[in-house]
Amino acid sequence: MAAEHRILVIEDEDKLRRVLELQLKSGGFEIELASNGEDGRRLAPHADLILTDLRLPGMDGLSLMERLREEGVTAPVIVMTAYGTVESAVQAMKAGAVDFLLKPFSLDHLMTVIQKALEVRELKDENRRLKLELGQIHSFGNLIGHSPVMREIFSTIERVAPSRSTILLCGESGTGKDRLARAIHQHSPRAQRPFVKINCTALPENLMESELFGFEKGAFTGAVVAKPGKFEQADGGTVFLDEIGDVPLAVQVKLLRILQDRELERLGSNRTRSVDVRVVAATNVDLRAALEEGTFREDLYYRLNVVPINVPPLRDRKEDIPLLVSRFVGDVVVTDAAMEKLLSWHWPGNVRELENVLERSLLLRRGDVLDAADIRIEDAARSRGSADHFLPEGLTLDQYEQQIVREAMRRANGNKSQAARLLGLTRNALRYRLSQMGMESGETSGADN
Repeated sequence: MAAEHRILVIEDEDKLRRVLELQLKSGGFEIELASNGEDGRRLAPHADLILTDLRLPGMDGLSLMERLREEGVTAPVIVMTAYGTVESAVQAMKAGAVDFLLKPFSLDHLMTVIQKALEVRELKDENRRLKLELGQIHSFGNLIGHSPVMREIFSTIERVAPSRSTILLCGESGTGKDRLARAIHQHSPRAQRPFVKINCTALPENLMESELFGFEKGAFTGAVVAKPGKFEQADGGTVFLDEIGDVPLAVQVKLLRILQDRELERLGSNRTRSVDVRVVAATNVDLRAALEEGTFREDLYYRLNVVPINVPPLRDRKEDIPLLVSRFVGDVVVTDAAMEKLLSWHWPGNVRELENVLERSLLLRRGDVLDAADIRIEDAARSRGSADHFLPEGLTLDQYEQQIVREAMRRANGNKSQAARLLGLTRNALRYRLSQMGMESGETSGADN
């Protein structure tokens, strides 16, 4: 590091200035010398780091720092001060100095402080570079990434967003399907109209029809006034059907009618209403498997799958992690060791997990920078290397998955809905896996709900 950096020493005491020059040259640094603040100000734009006394003839250290800031000099400043002027050193830190040295100080301590300041500067420079990249070709709306697969997704969105074609987003939980849907809406002619998100998993089956399509007064007990559904609320805009695989078959028929004819009927009404909506759907399960199981209509699948976009898991686009980290941490500097730790993790929760880990790490960090010890990831050793690090010895991936499913069913006492939540699956996806394992009936116990 040293040979690449130029240090400006501003010290009016000849003997100390000479000692500092010899010490820093022996450390491989290029040195510029000044004996007063005005000469130091003139040389400062060419320095990578400035080491200055606070008490200088003419312009003192604090005034010098103020002038340098006004002139746009970004080199870190370390101030030197005697014991009797500690208060001035504190003022210098408030004015932007990165550290201070109390005279007399050891030369070893001097070198440590300088190395630390230069390391932090390099990290800040890298952070600025990443932020510059965020605003250039590697971003699309609220999405970022420079991996080939993300650039291809951005290109696809740019081409299809202006149309009214239905789009199906496929990918694991936490990969950013919600953000993709919003980006599609924002880059469409419907951007000024409503964007209505419907979480199909969160809607109870007995309420889903009335929530989606609305109801008339008296349609059921408690329906004291008529209410438009989500599709009517989104008229002219975009409907985002999140976790479409959880929609019951009875409701799928009505969704198919909307996709085909852009028509619906409220619950308790025979009146047909026209709606102008663009549908974006998302799923974290294999809908083709649901077709084979008979829990998802084939005609609805092909209506949804007009423009399929597969969103990759974070572990398959790790080159995007530095950009994502830069967005999530703001101006906080992330050390190389911390970034290496983040890159080595396999991120089963994808971008959502990364954001949560960084938020927790920022809150609990010990210093001004984010270091490896601050990164709160459980079982980090599992992230390195091949599947041998996280698969039990002697088991294939299919056998390991079956073991996990059986354990989830045991903990849920056979309750499929609860087991599905433990596994992060939809109930239909779990039923399919159980049927493949021969456990759909007979081997399970407890409430089937």
